[in-house]
Amino acid sequence: MTKITLDIHKFPCLNDNYGYLVHEAWSGQTAAIDTPDADKYLAEADRMGWSISHILNTHWHPDHAGGNLKIKDATDCTIYGPAGEAGKIPGIDVQLSEGDRVELGRATAVVLDVPGHTLGHIAFHFAEQNTAFVGDSVFALGCGRVFEGTMEMMWDSLSKLKSLPPETQLYCAHEYTQANARFAETIDPDNTDLADYIRWIDDRRSRDLPTVPTRLDKELATNPFLRADDPALQSAMGHPGNTVDTFAEIRTRKDRF
Repeated sequence: MTKITLDIHKFPCLNDNYGYLVHEAWSGQTAAIDTPDADKYLAEADRMGWSISHILNTHWHPDHAGGNLKIKDATDCTIYGPAGEAGKIPGIDVQLSEGDRVELGRATAVVLDVPGHTLGHIAFHFAEQNTAFVGDSVFALGCGRVFEGTMEMMWDSLSKLKSLPPETQLYCAHEYTQANARFAETIDPDNTDLADYIRWIDDRRSRDLPTVPTRLDKELATNPFLRADDPALQSAMGHPGNTVDTFAEIRTRKDRF
């Protein structure tokens, strides 16, 4: 059987967001992953010759759902979003929770509940394509601020993402990587994988090139927020044997960084 592929078009929008259009060629269907800038999404879809059929919202923040209604008005697309935030998602048609499936032509995304940044945050995992759209739950060398949930909730969500296949490409919503790298090296200064990664990041950004997506296995080796279960890091953070407290310590330090 022929492997089902997706064409993913990435483009910058707003100050530091990434927009994503995901196209399944057999059906011609196209999903907008979040909607930070409706005009930019519509223009990019037109440039690609694609018509937006789906909006897949990860959470309610305006830089993720603010363009929903304008895009829906222009395309008559179907808006999918987290059930836990349905009252805050403009124009939502289909409410999603853990384990639900979204069909994009012949491709299928499975929904993961990943609360913490917001209480209803979800991610979309296209397992066959080794691709996950993770919104603001995890970033290259970072994770989202814990605005609405608890530190334990956020760690549980990151643990769920950590368990995806290591070759998974993580499509996060912002270009925060260089700033995250400056912080990560204060937490994990002896990590040679991190040092190599930072050199790569600095080279990319010096040429105004993106650092997203990132592979999960790279993040598992270098992202301090995903490594709060590492005994050496726990000791360095002053919380030996306590993963959640270690994660909370790292997150609190980043909030002050």
